[in-house]
Amino acid sequence: MAIQQADKLLKKHKDLHCAKVLKAIGLQRTGKQDEAFSLAQEVATLEPTDDNSLQALTILYREMHHPELVTKLYEAAVKKVPLSEEYHSHLFMAYARVGEYKKMQQAGMALYKIVPKNPYYFWSVMSLVMQAISAQDEKLAQTMFLPLAERMVEKMVKEEKIEAEAEVQLYFMILERLGKCVEALDVVRGPLGEKLTSELRSRENKCMMMYQRLQLWPECNALSYKLLLKNPDDWQFYLSYFDSLFHLMDKSWSQPEEGEHCVEGPVQTTVAEAVKFVVDRMEEQDKKESRPLRGPYLACLELIHRLRQRGCPDEKELGDPLELMVQFFGKFGDKPCCITDLKIYLHLLPPEQRSQFKKRLGELVPLGEAGEDGFGFPGDTKALQRHLCVCQLSRALGLQHALDTEGKLRLITELKAHYHHGLQFGKSCLKTELQFSDMYCLMAAHVYVDLWTETGDENMLWQCLGVLEEGLSFSPSNAQFKLLLLLLFCRLGAFQPVVDLYSSLDAKHVQHDTIGYLLTRYAGSLGQFAAASQSCNFSLRFFHSNQKDTSEYIIQAYKYGAFEKIPEFIAFRTRLNQSLHFAQVRTERMLLDLYTEADVTLSLEESVKAMGVCPEEDDIPWDNMRDNRDLTVLVSWDPKDRELTEEHRRLSLEEESVWLKVRSLTLRLLASLALLGHAPSPRNSDKTNENGISAKSSTLQTLLSQLDQTLETAAQITEKQTQVHTLIYLSNKGLRRCGICYSASVLRPLKSSLQKKKKKKKDSSSAMVLRYYLTFILRRPFSKINEECGFTRAAMDKVQSSYLGSLQELGDLLRKRADSLKSLKI
Repeated sequence: MAIQQADKLLKKHKDLHCAKVLKAIGLQRTGKQDEAFSLAQEVATLEPTDDNSLQALTILYREMHHPELVTKLYEAAVKKVPLSEEYHSHLFMAYARVGEYKKMQQAGMALYKIVPKNPYYFWSVMSLVMQAISAQDEKLAQTMFLPLAERMVEKMVKEEKIEAEAEVQLYFMILERLGKCVEALDVVRGPLGEKLTSELRSRENKCMMMYQRLQLWPECNALSYKLLLKNPDDWQFYLSYFDSLFHLMDKSWSQPEEGEHCVEGPVQTTVAEAVKFVVDRMEEQDKKESRPLRGPYLACLELIHRLRQRGCPDEKELGDPLELMVQFFGKFGDKPCCITDLKIYLHLLPPEQRSQFKKRLGELVPLGEAGEDGFGFPGDTKALQRHLCVCQLSRALGLQHALDTEGKLRLITELKAHYHHGLQFGKSCLKTELQFSDMYCLMAAHVYVDLWTETGDENMLWQCLGVLEEGLSFSPSNAQFKLLLLLLFCRLGAFQPVVDLYSSLDAKHVQHDTIGYLLTRYAGSLGQFAAASQSCNFSLRFFHSNQKDTSEYIIQAYKYGAFEKIPEFIAFRTRLNQSLHFAQVRTERMLLDLYTEADVTLSLEESVKAMGVCPEEDDIPWDNMRDNRDLTVLVSWDPKDRELTEEHRRLSLEEESVWLKVRSLTLRLLASLALLGHAPSPRNSDKTNENGISAKSSTLQTLLSQLDQTLETAAQITEKQTQVHTLIYLSNKGLRRCGICYSASVLRPLKSSLQKKKKKKKDSSSAMVLRYYLTFILRRPFSKINEECGFTRAAMDKVQSSYLGSLQELGDLLRKRADSLKSLKI
């Protein structure tokens, strides 16, 4: 309709530029890229100056991913209308989209000369800073770009033209990058620092940062002390207070005899002073009638931890860690944050006190009388949260892991009972809200996983799936249920239910990079080719839009003076471009297309050319690869010896990088083979045979050699692999890369069906599938499933349906391949 309206308008006004561009936008959005581009270029060559045409062309070029053409538009417009503030401003933003920092500096100064406003001047200064950040030569940045930016700002300071907080922030950033911490500190302390008002304690935070860089520990200590007196719950200042205290003790710093200790106030230099300070803060909280603050109590535990690390006997003056933790639980045990607060300091308890600690906490939990099953239940949500916290701490102390099989089964029964009892408190909850007792259900699932890994009993795995499915039925928005279900289904080789689970997570923006690997790594291996293609496309859309979106963020940062955010946006874009997950998804998508489409809809050679794969070039940034995966996305209450360590992360990254190398080399080898088989043109056959074929053969040999080396490295990694706890293993490594990891006991019926197929060749495929289905039903892990196990049955049905779906897709692909082979003429 839009194209028709544009055509009607052009019949009356043939030279109406805006109508032509609007028609081009319509053509582009209907998939007619070439027509749209030629029509747009026809208008652009006329160098229009009306705002409507320029804005429409800008929209079109952005949609066509040609932001560099926008700069040419406004360069021409500025030449024709040299005094237009609007066109100069648009030209600056056009340069910002393509990262032309030098031209941005020039455009900013040209704009300032036409309209002398501070923002335009500081646009130019910020462009100088960006030239320094992007410069490959650090010496050039430190000796030319940043000093020039500093002089430009100093000129405005001397003329007293600094107006906004953003300008002070930029001045501080320049001095910080030049390493002039003393000058930066003077700026923050001086009159300019009074403009830093947009963030709470912005001035104090910047002073603290400079004190730490300059190692001015007395000032750091005094400022922390002063701020903690005002707000005893600010945790960051407790840490800086302790850090500065111990630095002063190590340097044997003594207070001057005369005059003020330092510009920030009195300095504390002994452990006794720190102990008194922390104890006083705790006593203040104890006297309060209102709800106490957590900071002082945690600061006491933190100080004990640090004193114990240094072997200092003064820790006893703060009290027994067990009593302090019991006291903390008594005050804050009904808050979900209690477990995360105390878990950090559980190592302060010796092993012989752990059971006693749990018992003491249990005494502070108000439970009703025990029923027939022997369990007492909480009467309200606060009591429920206290009991849940005790269970979580028990697991974090390793007490649950120490139980035998019968003890763990008894624990699961108790957790289930508490979960079902707690559902009564959430009857009025919306579907988007979590049930109060959800964590009981999740912990029961974790104990089931423990039993599965220890005993190898697959019944435990099926029961775990049933518990999680039940939990999800009452809390459809619980992300932890979905994540664990997702990993367990993949562990069973069933990808079909995973797609819906991941989709319901409703991952936003950067989460496609941090948790997207949970979805994309399994799809192709598990025979779900359509879902694999869909999931890869989903992730790739985010990465491809990153470039355009980040440019818009940068433009908005310039407009609103958020200069310190611009380097962050640039770093964010770079991090995504160098993402391990991005490289994996891109490679897997191309291999998947070749696997499913090459020689079916297009020839292998045409497919390779359409993808633009060049065998000689490796476009993966191996040296700058960024691992953005969130390996701690699953909630875990495991003790410290079972937690994910840096060594596990390193091994995981090494394994993933080697696997990516194998897949990338496989893709390039396929491309090399496709191009090798291309018949040379008859005109230059001799020359081609002499140069082209030999060059391609050399590339093939090089790639094969690299693949052999990579496979040897992969074998070495497999040999030295460490044993990792199952939940970590599920989230960190997942399925083995060697192929599909279907459950052996579940696939046994399929094997018997295939053996029968050999005996009766006349059987139809549908009969085989039906036989497999019936045998699967008979061979299920549970021969008797009562009504309570309905959720387990539902999970089994999903697994079975996924297996059948995978077989169907694989069968369809094999049928297409067989048809292709039949059509070959040898």
